[in-house]
Amino acid sequence: MRHRSRATLLAIALVAAVLLAGCGAGSGGNGALDSGVLRVGTEGVYAPFSYHDPATGQLTGYDVDVARAVGDKLGVKVEFVETPWDSIFAALEANRFDMVANEVTITPERQAKYDLSEPYSVGEGVIVTRADDNSIRSLADLMGKTAAENATSNWSDVARQAGARVETVEGFTQAIKLLNQGRVDAVVNDSIAVYAYLAETGDTSVKIAAQAGQKSEQGFAARKDSGLLPDLNKALDELKADGTLAQISQKYLKANASGAPESGQPAANRSTWALIGDNLWPLAKAAVTVTIPLTIISFAIGLVIALVVALARLSSNPAIRGAARLYISIIRGTPLLVQLFIVFFALPELHVKIDPFPAAVIAFSLNVGGYAAEIIRSAIQSIPKGQWEAAQTIGLGYPATLRRIILPQATRVAVPPLSNTLISLVKDTSLASTILVTELLRTAQIAAAPTFEFFALYGTAAVYYWVICLVLSFAQARVEHRLERYVAR
Repeated sequence: MRHRSRATLLAIALVAAVLLAGCGAGSGGNGALDSGVLRVGTEGVYAPFSYHDPATGQLTGYDVDVARAVGDKLGVKVEFVETPWDSIFAALEANRFDMVANEVTITPERQAKYDLSEPYSVGEGVIVTRADDNSIRSLADLMGKTAAENATSNWSDVARQAGARVETVEGFTQAIKLLNQGRVDAVVNDSIAVYAYLAETGDTSVKIAAQAGQKSEQGFAARKDSGLLPDLNKALDELKADGTLAQISQKYLKANASGAPESGQPAANRSTWALIGDNLWPLAKAAVTVTIPLTIISFAIGLVIALVVALARLSSNPAIRGAARLYISIIRGTPLLVQLFIVFFALPELHVKIDPFPAAVIAFSLNVGGYAAEIIRSAIQSIPKGQWEAAQTIGLGYPATLRRIILPQATRVAVPPLSNTLISLVKDTSLASTILVTELLRTAQIAAAPTFEFFALYGTAAVYYWVICLVLSFAQARVEHRLERYVAR
């Protein structure tokens, strides 16, 4: 009887376990969708697929609207994270967002590494040349020519395999600009992007010279085994069936999703001066709220690091002195851009995830610390040894001697080179745009993407950087003048 009871209890336990497992499988779902928020990575500077509307400043575009429509079908809120294309997959793997919506071409290599949805746009490769260039009529004619392509785009591989020398650019708009300027011979890209560009700008200086011989399908990309694909594909199927995808395609591409062109009037363009005027405040706001604070915070923290490292370099302890030398060697021997990428994209692999602005502060501060340490060390060593000896004779210890005698004199020596480091840092903050910080340069890129007015907007951004540096140079001169008052003549 006891054995029968045990068997009954065991059977009940097994049934309960199966039921619980079934409930878990049915309700486990996907973390991104269960949270009610779908984070989507996109460029924000790739018109007409992902860009900011010049009139409203809002993120818009074909891929953006498709992602929003998918979010509506899935009943989740869509949040966009703007990321440069060259680092968009690194950001995806670092879990900065859940999927990419940025005309990701479906290739076997990408399918092996990522979850790729069904295509929501289909086109074919085309070769774009200047209108007066008849030397390229097929893919084979690219041999020996120069093509402008995005470094991580599949079209760069097509051009390279055809024998072209590839000049890497950030995106399609920059490639077309180089073609217009005569700096390259051709651009290989998707027909959808080309037709949309021609419809939007009415540019008659370029033409589609030949087919590139490849069909392209674009879909969403997520991390491998993300669990998103079934829901994404179901939503896309419904959007195709109810005609939503076709409507979005007509709105932005002036062509259907298969890449066939349709007639349409090009959008009216604002004058260059009107465009500059409209963006003066957004650029100034980016400078005041992001670029300048990033510079000040990073420089202040960097100076503290530099002072500690400089004193460590002067230490009599070989281990401390060696550690300081190693730090300086690493900082000065590696590019700042690599340091930014390590802090922002590589550390998440070690489960250390830092938001964009703090990550930029950390990277810039460490960089300033490495360079300014040698400036401070040399300034301290420029003070005659007699100053140290005199301080010892009156009973001052090492900290008091540094604080009251050595550092005040060293400051006067260090101000000019440290000011140069600060001015360089102002310009280096433009690299923060590569790790999702929307500073001055990134704001100019966003404004230039849908208008193709690169010279005007990048030139305006350059003026802002110049003005900031002029102010700092004036402040440097004032500080030097005040410090010179205490120098015996």
